[in-house]
Amino acid sequence: GTPLMGEMADPIQFKDEGNKYFQAGDMDKAIEFYTKAIKSCKDKKVLAIIYRNRSACFLKKESYANAASDATKAIDVDAADVKALFRRCQALEKLGKLDMAFKDVQRCSTIEPKNKTFLETLRRLGAEIQAKLKTSFSTDSRVQNMFDILLDEESDKEKKEKAANNLVVLAREDAGAERIFQNNGVALLLDLLGTGKVEMVLAAIRTFAGMCTGHKARAMAIIHMVGIDKLCSIMAVDNEEIALATSDLFQCVNDSLTGGDRRIYGKEEAMVLDAGKDLKSILMALLDMLINKKVSGYGRDQALNLLSRNVPRKNKKDTDHSKTLFTIDHGLKKILKVCGQIPELPDQLPMTENTQLIASVLLNKLWDDLRCDPERDNYREVCDEYIKGKFDPNDMDKNIHAINALSGLLQGPFEVGNQLVGRQGIMEMMVALCGSEREVDQMVAVEALIHSSTKLSRASFIITNGVSLLKDVYKKTKNEKIKIRSLVGLCKLGSAGGDDYSMRQFAEGSTEKLAKQCRKWLCNTAMDTRTRKWAIEGLAYLTQDADVKDEFVEDEPALKAMFDLAKSKDKTILYAVACTLVNCTNCYEKKDFLPELVQLAKFSKQHVPEQHPKDKKDFIQKRVKKLLKGGIISALSVMVKADNTLLTDQTKEMLSRVFLALADDIKDRGTICAQGGGKALIPLALEGTAIGKVRAAHALAKIASSCNPEIAFPGERIYEVVRPLVSLLQPEREGVENYEALLSLTNLAGLNDKLRVKILKEKALPEIEQYMFEDHDHIRLAATECMCNLVTCKEVQDRYMEDGNDRLKLLVLLCSEEDEKLQRAAAGALAMLTAANKKLCTKMTLVTLQWMEILQRLILHDQPQIQHRGLVIVYNMLNSDDNELAKKLIESEILEILSVIGKGMNNPKRQIVIDVARTCLTKAMDLGLIKPFTTPS
Repeated sequence: GTPLMGEMADPIQFKDEGNKYFQAGDMDKAIEFYTKAIKSCKDKKVLAIIYRNRSACFLKKESYANAASDATKAIDVDAADVKALFRRCQALEKLGKLDMAFKDVQRCSTIEPKNKTFLETLRRLGAEIQAKLKTSFSTDSRVQNMFDILLDEESDKEKKEKAANNLVVLAREDAGAERIFQNNGVALLLDLLGTGKVEMVLAAIRTFAGMCTGHKARAMAIIHMVGIDKLCSIMAVDNEEIALATSDLFQCVNDSLTGGDRRIYGKEEAMVLDAGKDLKSILMALLDMLINKKVSGYGRDQALNLLSRNVPRKNKKDTDHSKTLFTIDHGLKKILKVCGQIPELPDQLPMTENTQLIASVLLNKLWDDLRCDPERDNYREVCDEYIKGKFDPNDMDKNIHAINALSGLLQGPFEVGNQLVGRQGIMEMMVALCGSEREVDQMVAVEALIHSSTKLSRASFIITNGVSLLKDVYKKTKNEKIKIRSLVGLCKLGSAGGDDYSMRQFAEGSTEKLAKQCRKWLCNTAMDTRTRKWAIEGLAYLTQDADVKDEFVEDEPALKAMFDLAKSKDKTILYAVACTLVNCTNCYEKKDFLPELVQLAKFSKQHVPEQHPKDKKDFIQKRVKKLLKGGIISALSVMVKADNTLLTDQTKEMLSRVFLALADDIKDRGTICAQGGGKALIPLALEGTAIGKVRAAHALAKIASSCNPEIAFPGERIYEVVRPLVSLLQPEREGVENYEALLSLTNLAGLNDKLRVKILKEKALPEIEQYMFEDHDHIRLAATECMCNLVTCKEVQDRYMEDGNDRLKLLVLLCSEEDEKLQRAAAGALAMLTAANKKLCTKMTLVTLQWMEILQRLILHDQPQIQHRGLVIVYNMLNSDDNELAKKLIESEILEILSVIGKGMNNPKRQIVIDVARTCLTKAMDLGLIKPFTTPS
């Protein structure tokens, strides 16, 4: 053959390599070669042997599911393969599948009846299964008992609540779920649903959720027994808790059906479960719920949320987006119908405040999931057809439905909506609606104009036509609701200049007038929430002007009104509130203007951006204080808890920036802590945009470095703070971020061992060590103090024992620095290290020739704390079992210094130092290095 053939992979060679590594105990390498062998092997019998070998590796690595599935592949080739059978038995036992393991070992001992290991295992597993059966019988009656209590009209409330809770807890364990299932549980749970009582329905739904988790076969059985329609009708009930619980149940079912079964079946128990049909039925049922009038607003929100979560791909590398295409074919028009609803008209679909925004988010996710132009063209055509199909010269209600659906697209996939706005007839329709007699027509048209005028469409005809249209409406209308909306449109179209002072679309002064008007509306609680929300939208644009910011934060009722709305159930408001707060605290990304360019621009009469005097630092600080006093922290705490569909990563980033601005002044951090700000920051630091996470982590660092972390982050929360703080140690982060992260980690490391272990686990050590070498004084000090709090950990002590680095040398040298704080931290670390590990005492004298001189300077220091640390190091060296070293110390000037200190008069301020010196002298006597009480001449 050609030389190429010779180089082709030979499975036998790979297998032999794998065996060699297996003998040597390197499981990872063995698995690597066995896997290569499997890929290239064509011979069935050889393949079975390789699978069997790889199964042994997985067993050793405690990867039991893999071990069982490899063994099964070998058994499929040869049902009497004893080695493979026994391996599978071991794996199954570890996975808790005792009955399946028992069957395997039974077959083993039938094939080799004399094998002691098999017989022993058979006996042991038999006994375990018997014991389990005993307990399970008692539990069976318990399951029945729970249902009896729940379904008995006479049972008292407390008893029922307890039984319901027990049932839910039992269903969370695989064995418990199976038991409920085997004991006619599904029928009994359906009886509970039939009672129609909220507590009972919730208990039943949550129990079903437990039973469907991580078990494909059971989840499918339950779906068939209960019926998808039945579940949808429960999710449709007008009760937020029930809708949410049912949505969780659907999510569990979806995860079990798509994630496959976590349990393993051999061929002998082949279970061919095709979940595709059920998943499709669920998808269709959810899409039908969207346009069903019997479905409550809560149910509709949950159906939309489930679609948002499960239809688009989680990972764009995954090429299969058939669910999205299916949803567009069968459901896009249904989602548009939700967007087109007009709550003011009779006979509309029930909705919550958030429904239409959630629908827009879903439209956007579907659009983003498309992979090619033909798919995008099809999406556009469906939307175009839907909207055009609604236009009817004789039916105003249909027309505004069409325009409102367009607003929904503009808030979702903007480019799709923007293209449709440009289509023939749409602008004319908006003009007609603006001039209509009905307030609802004007309102829908104005809102659509506002949504179509974002930065992207700046240059389009919206600006030119929009401004004149809106000015007309604003002047003519007597209706406050419409006045406010047209005003926001004008603000939005006029906010091109950002925070640039000299670019005003409106004449000087009118910005403040408009803002005053918005604040008045905001405070008018008689008005509906949706309209007051538009007042915040207006302020989101107008607060780009510094005078407006200042007046707004001075207006306590307006601030309170905004914070109250931010805490309301209406989450569509989050973005506008976040924008307004970013403007008031000036924490947007600053554009840097180079002075040379400004000069050049002035010279050539170009427009030069100028900074408003009220955007200077002292004004910003005053605004921050006003916001803190006005209750911003409690509003932010509620905002960060919103569902991810509504709290977008962009909004999260803005809230992180605001938090960082609020925490800027150390004097305000106590207030932020006391009001629960620390807790609210954690979710912002854990997920969001890269910038958002850094800003939130930096705010956490500011708080954790200057407040008591146990109060700022109560309970288990404190452990969640570690990762974001450690992420700020990366060298590409800014110096101030590194510094404040080190300060806060020092604080945490001083609290308890569990926190220290967590800090090490997040791989902070190498970074902290790096910063101890830093030229920057503050950073070097912070890193050394942090290290000082970590040296009680064995892992850190071991690192100081490692050779081939300068860690210990650096620590000794840092003890001789001018900065007393640095000396104290380095000497403290050294004192603890030498106490923990005697070998470090000897090693310390080998890393630098200056050790003796540095030690003498420490024990002569006029700061008792530093002197004390130095003396402890001397004591540790005397106590280190290294007689040569002890002798060297006593033969040096150190003895004289010890004697002088030890002879000092008792003095409460210096007593601790005197006592340690005396202890050192006593130790030297014990070692026979000095005679008792001789005075050196």
